[in-house]
Amino acid sequence: MDVYGQERTMSQENGSTVRVAVRAVGAVTALGDDADALWTGARSGRVGIRPVQRVDLTGVRTKLGGEVDAPLESPHHFPQPGGYRDRVVELALRAADEAVAAAGPAIRRAGADRCGVVYGTCNAGLLSGREWLAAVDRGERPAPALAPMSTPQAAAEALAGAFGFGGPVVSVNTACASGANAIGWAADLIRSGQADLVLAGGADALSDVLFAGFHSLEALSAEPARPYSQGRSGLSLGEGAAFLVLVREDLADQDDVLAWLGGYGLSGDGYHPTAPRPDGSGAAQAMATALRTAGVAAAEVGYVNGHGTGTDKNDPAETLAIRTALGPAAADVLVSSTKSVIGHLLGAAGAAEAVVTVRALEQQTAPPTASYLGPDPACDLDYVPLDARPLDTRVAMSNNFAFGGSNASLVLLRSDDERRPPVPTLDDVVVTGQALLGPFGDSVAAALAALDAGIPIPADPQGRAATMTVDPEPYLSRKARRRMDRMTVTAVVTAAKALAEAGYEDATERAGIGVILGTSAGPVESMARFTRGVLADGASGADPAVFPSTVYNQAAGQVAQQLGLYGPTSTVSAGHASGAAALAYGYELVRTGRADTIVCLAVDLIDDLVVRAYRDLGVLSLTPGDRRFAITDTSVAIILERRETARRRGRRPLAELAGYGSASRVRAGGVSWDLDGDASARAITQALRDAGTAPADITRLWPAAAGLEPADRGERAGLGRVFGGELPALRTPKVILGEPVGPGGALSAALAVAELAGDPSGGAALVHATSLGGTAMSLVFRPCPGDNQEGV
Repeated sequence: MDVYGQERTMSQENGSTVRVAVRAVGAVTALGDDADALWTGARSGRVGIRPVQRVDLTGVRTKLGGEVDAPLESPHHFPQPGGYRDRVVELALRAADEAVAAAGPAIRRAGADRCGVVYGTCNAGLLSGREWLAAVDRGERPAPALAPMSTPQAAAEALAGAFGFGGPVVSVNTACASGANAIGWAADLIRSGQADLVLAGGADALSDVLFAGFHSLEALSAEPARPYSQGRSGLSLGEGAAFLVLVREDLADQDDVLAWLGGYGLSGDGYHPTAPRPDGSGAAQAMATALRTAGVAAAEVGYVNGHGTGTDKNDPAETLAIRTALGPAAADVLVSSTKSVIGHLLGAAGAAEAVVTVRALEQQTAPPTASYLGPDPACDLDYVPLDARPLDTRVAMSNNFAFGGSNASLVLLRSDDERRPPVPTLDDVVVTGQALLGPFGDSVAAALAALDAGIPIPADPQGRAATMTVDPEPYLSRKARRRMDRMTVTAVVTAAKALAEAGYEDATERAGIGVILGTSAGPVESMARFTRGVLADGASGADPAVFPSTVYNQAAGQVAQQLGLYGPTSTVSAGHASGAAALAYGYELVRTGRADTIVCLAVDLIDDLVVRAYRDLGVLSLTPGDRRFAITDTSVAIILERRETARRRGRRPLAELAGYGSASRVRAGGVSWDLDGDASARAITQALRDAGTAPADITRLWPAAAGLEPADRGERAGLGRVFGGELPALRTPKVILGEPVGPGGALSAALAVAELAGDPSGGAALVHATSLGGTAMSLVFRPCPGDNQEGV
């Protein structure tokens, strides 16, 4: 067997049981400028929620928040368009600096190109976006690079550039579950052999837009939050950042291990845009998966760092979730909420609370729930009120539940615990259905016909851009779509079409299906609409009907709710490689049995603001062939399924997703493409190894090329390194159909799968995507001739 097959076997057979160590932590919160300050403050119940100084809270119900007052000067060179320093990047760098410095020996052993970043955030670069939008609306010309700083991937790549990491760089955008989800995905990247060390965590910053949003929902407490307590009246917002350095076990000396990441679980409530399932069943499912993947019994859990927001609906639902997941053992478990001392850090919450959980295991101390007044009949667990308590446990959990119904739970093990995670039952991952919507039509066949016709998007002096109109009938009623933005409607329709093609008509069959959404720009329409209201009229201009749709994962949540999909859910971003990232994450979850089936979605839609942003950057084409790219609306849904599940359902696979690879080469201080093709070459090589495929086996190549010559030139150099002078047959759909922004890799994947299904005796296909910021991702698809001939 060749080296590709050998490495794949090693990864699949041994990598899945590799233990993942927590080697270092870092944090900056309202309790201080490092992880020790966070832990000592949490342990003592010292409340860092106090009057906010930096944000104008005129008209907001509360004047309090968990504001960071530590200085944030950074020695790192990071993007500062027009001199604007985005606070969320500064927070992220401050916390990451601490973690990376402590993990120095492990980083050196791993090598920078085997170190990655998984960054969780709820609001991404909201402050940069606000600054850019306000300037545009004033008729000014803001710094062009300010707009891309509003995306989640910008901060992720700023971190990679600051530390010189060259492994996978991705971001997770599941609102308040982002930090925990990022930590879980990072562990997957290590166990699957994509990276040896990953900086994982999250950051979010306070802003007037954020306060106005929660004020409009009447969710804010006028006093420091009192999670689980009688008399609680809402949540307290906070800001900050926290990171864990996760490392493959053989790269960490036992004496340096702070804890082990045992397992994690994801689920989707599919219930409501902002509220949890009242019975806590969705959250309980995530907790149960975390326990199962860690090989831990419910009775072994001694401490739960709860989501504990202090709202009327969240705290009772979580209480029921803990009781459901832990059963009789819930009566003895200690539960506390770190949000009672630092506020709700949104996308950073799961990471900060994981840091506290690691310290709780280290010091065998359960930190208290501060500001607790007394028991509430609906919250009847032991919440460690007011004072810390001793622990005697090897196992702790950390829970985070979010807008859009995204749930994430982590299981952490004490450093002297020797158990290994159970070996998952691996299976091939096949495609059983797909849907593709764009200006070319509402099917994959229509896109292929448009590609073959070769007619590009016409010239336009304002920029070549193509949009589409989506018919929501019969997939959404008027009532259901009344408060949905265009992105959400499009996502639901696309997912429904793909599920129908895959034969998932029965609601009971769909219940366990997961949803992974990839997007670069996110819900631009809702974000702009909501922010403009606040910019014009302050808190009174905040529209509570729009605010829930400003989170990146709301579209995925609505897909789950409308179509009855309650399996693992996440929303991810990797710039223009977001669609490929969604497929890669879905592949990991399906291959290892966390889900039998997942809908991998990729959606980005074009409006005047998106056109303005790309035009100002100088990358938007005005006429065909001018060495820039056109942009286009695109929505893709690809159904990934375990081969055994497809066989049991009697479905013929269209193709097999055989493996993937990801790498990066980010230049510190600015958003730029992979100039010399180094990241592309390493991502492609990793994908081939993961798939057990040699370069000569690839007969169809779908590159990221869209017409932007500097980026395309770098990609060509990377392809040349892998394939030599003779490339496989090239298909460049984005040159004709336009650059779909985030969904580009998913667009190429759908077209590649269609061609493989039509020619099952042909060779394999490689799909390549790049972020434009230095991140590259590759996917290998193979035909399924045996399945097609035998009818499964």
